[in-house]
Amino acid sequence: MARSDKRVKVTLACEVCKRRNYITMKNKQNDRERIEMKKYCRWDRQHTVHKETR
Repeated sequence: MARSDKRVKVTLACEVCKRRNYITMKNKQNDRERIEMKKYCRWDRQHTVHKETR
């Protein structure tokens, strides 16, 4: 069963240390702009804002 083209893999990078810590999926039809989430960064040892990278 093939994956849909509507859902794409995106990489989340920490805004503080700029490291790419997470890979997640998003629905491209519902979320046109880049996503932002507060996630745990193990290098900063705290919750920071992570933004979608290209």
